[in-house]
Amino acid sequence: MWVFGYGSIVWRPGFEYVESHPGYVEGWTRRFWQHSTDHRGVPGDPGRVVTLLQDEGAACWGVVYRADPAFADEIRRQLDVREQGGYERHEVDVHPAPGAERDTIIESALMYVATPQNPQFAGDDTIEAIAEQVIRSEGPSGHNVEYVLELADALAEIGAEDPHVFAVAEEVRRRLNRAG
Repeated sequence: MWVFGYGSIVWRPGFEYVESHPGYVEGWTRRFWQHSTDHRGVPGDPGRVVTLLQDEGAACWGVVYRADPAFADEIRRQLDVREQGGYERHEVDVHPAPGAERDTIIESALMYVATPQNPQFAGDDTIEAIAEQVIRSEGPSGHNVEYVLELADALAEIGAEDPHVFAVAEEVRRRLNRAG
């Protein structure tokens, strides 16, 4: 079983895996358009986390993990709980990063996407408004700032380009530096 992560799974998979590789999925773009009331916020004061939107010609970078086969069923159950706030399972092909040690497409990796039809879908907003919501939000999994900055740092580390994530992270850092 392969799992493709594009949000917190990039920097904190939370499950046993045998190998991992940077890669990307085609036809998807990442946005901070999902509310989180169960991990990075609470009901009445949700955080912002990423989801994917279908976007022909786009590519979303992340990390693909091969689960230890002995734990595959348990990992799927854990991920179903972790991603229960409006996310649905998808199977996608993951393309390897250029020059990566794995040079073949991984077929049928498990990926979770929060659709616009789910009740936690936040939709578009300005970078400034998203950053402000992130700064004030905290939930059972920690402060929303951690989520944004860890994701941006992990994507930069694998050489991924993501103007939206980097813009939100930059605005969060700017506001925190101004406040501190």
